[in-house]
Amino acid sequence: MPPAPAPASSSASATASPKTTAATREAPPKAGWVPVDKAAWQKQVSAYKARKPDPVPGNVGNLPEFRADCTYSHRRADDPIVLPGLPGASHMHSFVGNKKLDAYTTAGDLMKFTASTCKPAQDHSAYWVPTLYDNATNKPVETTGFRVYYRSLRDKSGDVLPMPNGLRMIAGDAKKKVPTPRGAQGQFYCAFYGPGDLDGIARSTNGNWPICGKGATFHFMMQFPDCWDGKNLDSPTHKAHVAFGSASSCPASHPVRIPAITFDIQYGVTGTKAGYYLSSDKTGKSASSMHGDAFVMWDADFMAKQTRNCIAQRRTCDNNGYLK
Repeated sequence: MPPAPAPASSSASATASPKTTAATREAPPKAGWVPVDKAAWQKQVSAYKARKPDPVPGNVGNLPEFRADCTYSHRRADDPIVLPGLPGASHMHSFVGNKKLDAYTTAGDLMKFTASTCKPAQDHSAYWVPTLYDNATNKPVETTGFRVYYRSLRDKSGDVLPMPNGLRMIAGDAKKKVPTPRGAQGQFYCAFYGPGDLDGIARSTNGNWPICGKGATFHFMMQFPDCWDGKNLDSPTHKAHVAFGSASSCPASHPVRIPAITFDIQYGVTGTKAGYYLSSDKTGKSASSMHGDAFVMWDADFMAKQTRNCIAQRRTCDNNGYLK
């Protein structure tokens, strides 16, 4: 289901979080291949395998997932995954989750600075997307709901392991600049709590953006892979260390099944003839460059609990546990 509308954070008008400089950090963030700490990962896996599932209350659904519900935090032209240590070098991004995220953020920082716009509080991760702008006014349009699902994409999920802390991933392609007319792949859609046209009752003048009917708002769904190589927390492409598996298994190159992150993003607008543009494609003004970044960091025990109870047992959970 789409996330319920959530009020924008009180910092929604801000363009940056409190200033952080390289001098305040122990070491600059790394780019390229980032190997996992093998001892830390084995400790995380061992604790997970030793964990017993909690009793399941009655009437719990059978969708194998848990989630974090987030609100807008801040905007910066930073990207600690693609352009670490280079403030202002990126197109503008809108961040949810960890409030301190900037160009210098490392995995250790996410555990040190844990103030977040996400619930549960045990999720210290940061998530971000290119900023959406109103084409008529050039003003940013920030998210009014941002749900991050962690789920199984397969019929069986007993082999899923908890997400390794420090994992970095990107979904989508910031360099893709092709039209997104009605029915196109990778477009924004109109979400209804009832019957309605997902492609909108009309289109923007350039055809790239839906105009929603009554009772609908803009949404975007984004799916991340569910298999990991078990060796690296990041890669030069920010995609090579993860992959999509089949219904039965993960590829031999990426043998570790992990929860699949899905972004379900809501914007509190209904569309206009002038349309919109993303910071990643101001010229083309299509939705095809929409992409998302996930820098994962959870309280390890809570991640283990949610993975064991919700995914391994194939039960539907909300922010805190079983969805009753």
